[in-house]
Amino acid sequence: MEKVTSVCVSCMLHWFTLMLTLLGGVPALPVGSNPECSAGSTAKYSLTFTGKWSQTAFPKHYPLYRPPAQWSPLIGVTHSSDYHIWQRDEYASNGVREFSEKGEAWTLIKEVEAAGERIQSVYGLFSTPAVTGGTGQTTSEFEVFARHSFLSFIVRIVPSPDWFVGVDSLNLCEGENWKESVTLDLYPYDAGTDSGFTFSSPNFETIPQDKVTQITSSLPNHPANAFFYPRLKHLPPIAKVTLTKIKNNQIFNLPIEPTQSNQIPTGNDIEDALINTPLDCEVSVWSPWGLCQGKCGDKGVRHRTRFIHMQPANSGAACPLLEEEKPCVPDNCV
Repeated sequence: MEKVTSVCVSCMLHWFTLMLTLLGGVPALPVGSNPECSAGSTAKYSLTFTGKWSQTAFPKHYPLYRPPAQWSPLIGVTHSSDYHIWQRDEYASNGVREFSEKGEAWTLIKEVEAAGERIQSVYGLFSTPAVTGGTGQTTSEFEVFARHSFLSFIVRIVPSPDWFVGVDSLNLCEGENWKESVTLDLYPYDAGTDSGFTFSSPNFETIPQDKVTQITSSLPNHPANAFFYPRLKHLPPIAKVTLTKIKNNQIFNLPIEPTQSNQIPTGNDIEDALINTPLDCEVSVWSPWGLCQGKCGDKGVRHRTRFIHMQPANSGAACPLLEEEKPCVPDNCV
C-alpha cells in the first residue's frame, strides 16, 4: 500500500507541473479543426469519476489488501479528432503500457506533450486525484473549444496486471452547441501488455504485444480470469463518469489541487453500489482414484477427492461433493 501511494504522489507532482506547461505552451488557435463543431466559444466542464468496484458487484478475487481495490489518478486530454491517447483494437503506446501496468505517468504525459507540439492536436491536459478505495469519487474541471472538442482519459485499475477504464474521443460538441451533460458507464480494458489473469498476478509480459481489448464476463474465456462470470451476459459497470457543462456565470478555475471525495456515492449511485453479482463455487478437477482399500476376499472401496478453488458468494451455486467412492476388489490378494 505504501509503494502504490508513493508512486501516485510522485506522479501527481509531475502531472501538475506539466499541466501548467502544456496549457501555457499550446497555441491558442492551433492548426486543424473539427468540421462537426461550429460552436463559437469555449466551454467549461466539471468531470466526476465514480468508482463502482465493490465486493458485492465483483466478488471474484476482490483485492482486500496488498494493496486493496483502488483507482489511480485520472489523466485527461482535450484534443482534436486526429489524436488518440488510447484506442480499442489498437496497440497501446509505451506511455499507456507504463501507466496501466505500474501507474507511472511520465512517459504518457511526454507523449501527450509531443503530440501537442508536433501536430497541434492537444489543447489541454488535466488530472484528478486517486480514489483510495474501489468505490468513491474524484473530480476536476477542464476546458474545450470548437477545434479541440474531444475528451479522452484513462484510469488504472489498482491492483491489476495492465487493466484500466477510460474514454476515447468523446465529442462534447453537437453542431453549434455544447452538450449540457453526459454520463457514461465504464468497463474494464486490457492494455495487451501483460498476461496476468487476476488482480494480483505477477508481472508476465505479453510477447508479442496484443491490442487493447475490452474485458467481458466471458473474455478472456478462462475460469482463472478475475472478471470471468459465465452466468452473466454483461459485466456490471465498474465505474462511471459524469460531465456537466459549467454555466457562463459560474467562476471557472483550473484547480491546483482538485477536490476528491471517497465517500459512498449518494442518490442513484447507492442502488448501483448494492449490485449483487452471483459467484458460483469453483472446484478443482478430480484427483486420480486411490488404492483399493478392503480385506482380502471382500469388496473394497476406492476414493478420489477435489478441493475448492472459490467459495460461492451472493447466492451463487453451492459447492458440489468433494469426495467420491466406488467399489473395487483388493489387488494382490493372497
